[in-house]
Amino acid sequence: MIDKRCPSPGEGVADIHDGATVMIGGFGASGSPIELIHALIDHGARDLTVINNNTGNGEVGLAALIGNGQVKKMICSFPRSSQSKVFPRLYEAGEIELELVPQGTLAERIRAAGAGIPAFYTPTTVGTVLAEGKETREFDGRAYVMEPWLKADFALIKCETADIVGNLTYNKTARNFSPLMCMAATTAIVQARHVVAAGGIDPEHVITPGIFVNRVIEVPSPVHEDELIAAGRSYP
Repeated sequence: MIDKRCPSPGEGVADIHDGATVMIGGFGASGSPIELIHALIDHGARDLTVINNNTGNGEVGLAALIGNGQVKKMICSFPRSSQSKVFPRLYEAGEIELELVPQGTLAERIRAAGAGIPAFYTPTTVGTVLAEGKETREFDGRAYVMEPWLKADFALIKCETADIVGNLTYNKTARNFSPLMCMAATTAIVQARHVVAAGGIDPEHVITPGIFVNRVIEVPSPVHEDELIAAGRSYP
């Protein structure tokens, strides 16, 4: 049995290197691993490619990582949301790259990487600028665009409960992309509100099996992105 507990968020992200591709769980504020993201800001790795559903909000979490100049490229579905201001400003200034991916395609590209499927076909972007330069084929009289898998060097994930060997459960919609990202990343780093002994989670309740998790950090009282924004907080 491998005990995957790590003492702190800072130690958890310490080997994320310049130029790494990092998946970050979360759907807006729901499930965003704020403590791990802030630890990555403190760590200072730069030229990162970040995969997330959006580009963060306010000046905390992912938005703060982008605002600190550490992200070279975003791969996401929603580059602008109601409270996003950092990424739009940098993108309009030509200081950060964007790969726009429809949300269902984003999820499937991540899932494909976890399943060892290098590419798949989807009709979603046929006839749009997002299909330019990509291979297309026809199946049953309908056109499809080939989309490649999305792999990452690291995934930063927030869960509700983890056991010491890395089995995870999530809190409702905070689950979102996180199970897929754990599967698609070489190293999955997870912050958990509760860490229990091996066997402390009913096997029928496990969402992410421990085989896909490398490090678990207990964060008993995680901050919430929306609360930080409402309080006018920024990081660092």
